[in-house]
Amino acid sequence: MTQEVKEIFAGEAPPAPAALAAKVRTLAPSMTRSMQRVAEAVAGDPAGCAALTVTGLAELTGTSEATVVRTARLLGYPGYRDLRLALAGLAAQQQSGRAPAVTADIAVDDPIADVVAKLAYDEQQTLADTAAGLDTVQLGAAVSALAAARRIDIYGVGASGLVAQDLAQKLLRIGLIAHPHSDPHLAVTNAVQLRAKDVAIAITHSGSTGDVIEPLRVAFERGATTVAITGRPNGPVTQYADHILTTSTARESELRPAAMSSRTSQLLVVDCLFVGVAQRTYETAAPALSASYEALAHRHSPRGRTR
Repeated sequence: MTQEVKEIFAGEAPPAPAALAAKVRTLAPSMTRSMQRVAEAVAGDPAGCAALTVTGLAELTGTSEATVVRTARLLGYPGYRDLRLALAGLAAQQQSGRAPAVTADIAVDDPIADVVAKLAYDEQQTLADTAAGLDTVQLGAAVSALAAARRIDIYGVGASGLVAQDLAQKLLRIGLIAHPHSDPHLAVTNAVQLRAKDVAIAITHSGSTGDVIEPLRVAFERGATTVAITGRPNGPVTQYADHILTTSTARESELRPAAMSSRTSQLLVVDCLFVGVAQRTYETAAPALSASYEALAHRHSPRGRTR
């Protein structure tokens, strides 16, 4: 367990039972292999693990009692007893509802109807995991910074670049000055111009994309408020972030790479930011949004009715 992970999650309230699986998926990459075995066991069989003592779970996973306790604490519980109670609650929730009829594993020969069903289920799980793990205190702080910002720069490349564009156009429509940057050179040269009262947002699923980290570092050093939207809460990008918004780290597969799964969770965070800012700036946001709709209305009219 790294010191960074300890610091990030220190002082958090224990996650609700339904959020346990999301927490495991988010933190698993930062765990040791023995801790991963414990985390995967409790997330995969909450009812079975809830019936085990700390010694029993250690034996089941081939680890030690100390590893079980460390894993419980990393997941946000004061000790194993609290984790056990959460597992019992999660098991009860699962038993009260139907198990999903499909999994997220898509085979190359799956009928298209099955693909639709599996993707829909996986998207729902990704959104639920992101919502469960999103720190609303950090989100509120980011919203406050955006609402008061003189200028907003947003960095992202690849699929994250598309998300950066989506956030920028949303903010522009409510009257804020926002610029998306996918070119690393332009991102850095723009970041140099930022100062206090400005906001810089880095979007990176891995948390280690150099083309995104560099401009965020520059913005951070210039005194701008910085925000990281990432699937790795202990990734390199977070050392330059005043506020960290964690997205779900959904499973990858050959037919569904991270670019798809990460984008879903990133867009949820973007929408949360946008709605939060629109609420804070409603008196100016509502007229600006109405004006943008009116300006574009003629482009959506039936062809025969345009002049």
